Amino acid sequence: MIAAPLFHSWGFAHFNLGLALNSTYVLRRRFDPEETLRATAESGATALVVVPVMMQRILELPDDVIARYDLGGLRITAASGSALPGELAIEWMDTFGDNLYNLYGSTEVAWATIATPPQLRAAPGTAGTPPRGTKVKIVDHDGHDVAPGKTGRVFVGNEMTFEGYTGGGGKEQLAGLLSSGDVGHFDEAGRLFIDGRDDEMIVSGGENVFPREVEDLLATHESIAEAAVIGVPDEEFGQRLKAFVVVRDEIELTEDDVKGYVKANLARFKVPREVEFLDSLPRNATGKVLKRELA
Repeated sequence: MIAAPLFHSWGFAHFNLGLALNSTYVLRRRFDPEETLRATAESGATALVVVPVMMQRILELPDDVIARYDLGGLRITAASGSALPGELAIEWMDTFGDNLYNLYGSTEVAWATIATPPQLRAAPGTAGTPPRGTKVKIVDHDGHDVAPGKTGRVFVGNEMTFEGYTGGGGKEQLAGLLSSGDVGHFDEAGRLFIDGRDDEMIVSGGENVFPREVEDLLATHESIAEAAVIGVPDEEFGQRLKAFVVVRDEIELTEDDVKGYVKANLARFKVPREVEFLDSLPRNATGKVLKRELA
């Protein structure tokens, strides 16, 4: 069941993979959460290809609707295309079984790491570990390796990295590896965590802040359906964080509630100075939040 759009590399890659495997495809012109469950159950599909926002929309269905469809034959839920919050991964596996695999990569570097169900259980939010034939390094701005737990720039090497953009130019290279454009860190077990985009880091009052960390925390709040955080100019601190929050139906949540939740779990300088409530976040067809529109 390829729910991810075929014009995106994630959906198209599985279309090509299915050709080699002589698979039967189940395709729909548009994504619908319940129809995806119904088609997966009725066809007996063993793999479901999604982007994370599709998983979120499915899990937002009423419990009695989800219970109508037996996905017991589903062996793999393959997710990629945007960040997968740890809480979303756990909720999916609690609902549909430990069949979730999350691929981190990009069109330019292809795959970088894959998180398996045991890894997602042990370390929710991890991007996993590099598959065979792929090398991932975390380096500082001088190109030196950083220790586990320390954030640095992510560089990737494998046989599928691109050769450059059709209009000219390419990605920064380091010893044969390509920059993914992200920053992240390895934990002591060698699992990769993505902390954010290299160009999204802000400096607020002399402190380096990555919006992704605050987004991941807000995703764990029981009253918040989704959230995005960006950096905006600030006359006093240079830059500050602003959060955009979508509240779950019929729930009251204030700006102080959001700020207090962040303050209780993260350093004080990571608390957003502003919180704006929206009915939904702007996304493209693959589910990525369009932060340029928020800005």
